[in-house]
Amino acid sequence: MLVLLLAVGAACGGSEPVTIDLGLPSGFSATTFAEGFSGPTQMVFAPNGDLIVAELNGGENDATGRILRVDVDDASIRTVLQENLDKPTGIAVTGDRLWIMERRRLSVAAIAPGAERETVADELPFNGRSEGTLAIDAEGRLLYNTSGSKRGADRVDGSGTIFAIANPEAGAGDPAIVAEGFKHGYATLTDPDGQLWAVEMTDGNFDGERAGDELLAIDVGDDAGWPQCVDDNRPVAEFGGTAASCAASPPSHALLGVGSTPTSFVIAPWDPDVFVIALWLPGEIVTVPRTASPDGPHEPVVFSDALESPQHLVVDGDRILVSDHATGVIYAISES
Repeated sequence: MLVLLLAVGAACGGSEPVTIDLGLPSGFSATTFAEGFSGPTQMVFAPNGDLIVAELNGGENDATGRILRVDVDDASIRTVLQENLDKPTGIAVTGDRLWIMERRRLSVAAIAPGAERETVADELPFNGRSEGTLAIDAEGRLLYNTSGSKRGADRVDGSGTIFAIANPEAGAGDPAIVAEGFKHGYATLTDPDGQLWAVEMTDGNFDGERAGDELLAIDVGDDAGWPQCVDDNRPVAEFGGTAASCAASPPSHALLGVGSTPTSFVIAPWDPDVFVIALWLPGEIVTVPRTASPDGPHEPVVFSDALESPQHLVVDGDRILVSDHATGVIYAISES
């Protein structure tokens, strides 16, 4: 099945792009890359440079999601690769294989319209809404996460965990546990030094106080501590957390704010020592230094606050593409 769709707006390779005011700092500018998407989630590049975009294509629970291939030379030309997906939040490409994370299912298919999907994992533990994005680490492993669920003070087995599939180009294989103890480690990233990073959406009340979202540096075998530890290793007495037990969890590299909902982050192409992070709920894109602060967790600096729901960031050469989940527009941000 080959389906071509015409977008409403201009695209790369079309007419001269028009600068858009996204409230960026001096020295940066934004243009519209493409528009007309329906609840876009994750974006990745195909081997030939085409952009592959997952979208809800309807309501959150409609199970009408799909994956689109956007032409590298004309972003108004789009091919439907997969459809009738249940809340696709994550996609990744390894060789000629497209990996898809739905609400509770990880599957893989050829990068071709209507290709048959092979289910790799199903009925994954989750938080009642979704899992997260997919990533490829420095070793070429496919990383995926299960969102956190608990019974009383105990985590449900297999929930709140980051997994790795060692050789995704060859097949699924048995996943290995990388780290656990997350409410929702929605997105991960491996930096040029090989360090793994994860955002944490904590959500909820702990000892009567709401907990903030975080950015963490993660090592293999780490336990981020949820629900016994939240914020920057704050013990939660009602769930049995103690100062001693929480000290064993990785500290917060940055505290992103209560309910900030970090859905994506990248290393800035204009500065390898800066993270750029999408905060979905406040509609902000923020920056955080990659170097740890000796004074405790970093506080983010607002980079843009003009999008309704910034969802996903992807580096494209010397620029960043960012999707707005609410408006269905993808913008390109560059250093002027």
